[in-house]
Order: sequence, then C-alpha cells, then structure tokens
Amino acid sequence: MPIVKITGQGLSAIGLSVALLWGCWLETRSLVRHDYIERARVLRDLQQLQHARPNPAPVLTPMPTTLRTPHVTAG
Repeated sequence: MPIVKITGQGLSAIGLSVALLWGCWLETRSLVRHDYIERARVLRDLQQLQHARPNPAPVLTPMPTTLRTPHVTAG
C-alpha cells in the first residue's frame, strides 16, 4: 500500500528539472573549457609579443651632475 503516489505531472516536472540541471552543468563545463583555451591563447600571444620586440633603449640619459650649469635667478 503506497503512502505517496507520483503523478505523471510530478514525474514530468522531475524529469524536466533533471534535464535542466544536466544542461546547466554541461554548459558550465563548455564555458570553462573555452575560457581555458582563450587564456592559453592570450598568454601565448603575450609571450610572442615580448620576444618579438626588443627592450627599448632610453630616449635620454641623465646628465652627470658635474656638467650641469648653475641656475641664475634675478633677485
């Protein structure tokens, strides 16, 4: 003698909920995999950019302090 019966409507609701849960889980895995591949591509591109361009030389080098002329101000 069953205490509780599951109706067809209840069974359909359970099935739909399980299907939605599986769909969300699979979509999450797909997004994580895509993000991992994208991150690896960006890091590889950054590494290639760093190796392709040499370090820039400074535009100006500071003057030695002994060669500087004193500043004259009118008082």
